[in-house]
Amino acid sequence: MKYYVLFGPPGAGKGTQAQKLVEKYQFHHVSTGELLRSEIRQGTELGRQAAALIEKGNLVPDEIVVGMIRNELINNTEAAGFLFDGFPRTTAQAETLDQLMKDLGKQIDAVIALHLPDAMIFDRIRHRAEIEGRKDDADPAIIQNRIDTYHSKTVPIIDYYRNQNKYVEIDGTGTIDEVFEKISALL
Repeated sequence: MKYYVLFGPPGAGKGTQAQKLVEKYQFHHVSTGELLRSEIRQGTELGRQAAALIEKGNLVPDEIVVGMIRNELINNTEAAGFLFDGFPRTTAQAETLDQLMKDLGKQIDAVIALHLPDAMIFDRIRHRAEIEGRKDDADPAIIQNRIDTYHSKTVPIIDYYRNQNKYVEIDGTGTIDEVFEKISALL
């Protein structure tokens, strides 16, 4: 079984690429964003706590996210592989994910990073807000906070995975199909 992390800034197309990869390779898609949005839709306590943070462009605490991921790994042992999307987002989360994987006798095989310029990230997030009606994507100040948070908290994990020889970067500025072909060639 293979375990991949699909990495990149918000709006990079991770969710779109993940859907295509799941379809082609039958991976189990672990999207922390979708897991959290599901909790929010259901109105759970976790969902209410997460909504308050997300609406301000902040990250949800690691212990909540790690618990959800652990459940996904344990409850989907029949999967052909796993594709993590939206996690890890910090070096501490990367270390926690590695420890969780080790505890379960598994390891991350590769981190596939979609790279694109900040201006394109901003435009993609605004466009996504229009199409999907996502409130967390509509406010320019929140969008900028998400981009800034990505650079300050998420980008440092690149070195963490580079040091493990697991980091691969892909130009995410092409069409959906062009980016998908680049990812598929890696796999």
